[in-house]
Amino acid sequence: MRLYQGDFDQVTRYDSDPVELAQRYAASGASRLHLVDLDGARSGTPGNLGIVKRIAALPGVAVQVGGGIRGIEAAESLLTAGAARVVIGSIAIADPDTVLGWISRLGPTRVVLAFDVRFTPHGEPEAVTHGWRQASGRTLWTLLERYAVCGVSEFLCTDVGRDGTLTGPNLALYRECVQRFPAARFTASGGLSGSADLEPLRSTGVAAVVTGKALLDGRLTLEEIRRFSRDA
Repeated sequence: MRLYQGDFDQVTRYDSDPVELAQRYAASGASRLHLVDLDGARSGTPGNLGIVKRIAALPGVAVQVGGGIRGIEAAESLLTAGAARVVIGSIAIADPDTVLGWISRLGPTRVVLAFDVRFTPHGEPEAVTHGWRQASGRTLWTLLERYAVCGVSEFLCTDVGRDGTLTGPNLALYRECVQRFPAARFTASGGLSGSADLEPLRSTGVAAVVTGKALLDGRLTLEEIRRFSRDA
């Protein structure tokens, strides 16, 4: 299923079995899949380890998984299930000291730090937590500065005002991320409406793009993704 702007009351359900869907993507040449455990995000405990394990076992596919990772045991269980990386979000915003300890234990290459942001009236990207309902008081720039020195290079950034809207990604946000932190690898998330958004996103310097609704709704095809990846 897919949420609109992280709201469990605004759910779009898709008939496809997640493992079958992943098999189809892998057979079409996908080499990296981004999974969100929505059950885990709601409960705080990984709820789909069996599915993660089956998808991670697909040949030639690296899986990164997020959703409700609130303790290092949850992160380790996902890595043990075969995930190449775990995506750590809210707790990385709320408790950087704890997450820095996790990174030391897990290894910086096994972690993606995910920052969801809303813009303040002054135009600052403020990180939000708890299903995007709580403002953290921390800006995206402050958090990136804190973590950039610990060896983590993978960051996922979502403009939550655009997530699930198909209105186009926030190009200015990603361009500023890359300009401020050129050594980091940023994944853009939120607002992708179709293939027309891919080239403008590449021009910002981001390393990757997450697509969910556009792909599931058929607005972006696997062939368009393959073609774009070949041209990259």
